[in-house]
Formats: sequence, structure tokens, C-alpha cells
Amino acid sequence: MGEKEVSPNTFFSVWHDFSSDFKDLWKKENKMILQERLKKAEECFRQAKEKATYSVKPKHASGIKAKLGMKI
Repeated sequence: MGEKEVSPNTFFSVWHDFSSDFKDLWKKENKMILQERLKKAEECFRQAKEKATYSVKPKHASGIKAKLGMKI
């Protein structure tokens, strides 16, 4: 079954192994989540950049400069 009385050294050696493994996995998971969010944000930005929300129409020459230019 195991020891009836566990010494602090035994407990904390197991706890240290667990906590260091957990910390490493936590960092890896957070890094992966951050990379996924960054990819999603870049994709949204790229799509918004590709999709023009406005269009520029050429200005018709109907002003004074155009009329004077036509007379010359």
C-alpha cells in the first residue's frame, strides 16, 4: 500500500516534480494559444485589408480649370 507516514522530503520531491512539469506544460499551452490568437488576428487584418470598404471614383473635369484648359 505504501508508507503510513510520509516524510516532508518525500512529499516535496514528488510535489516539485509535479509542479515543474505542470509549469512547463502551462507555458507551452499558453505559447500555443498565443500563436493561434496571433494567426487569427493576422488573418482578420489581412481579410479586412483585402476587402476595400470604399472606392475612389475619378473626378469629372467640370471645374474652372478644366473649362479654361479646354479653351486654350
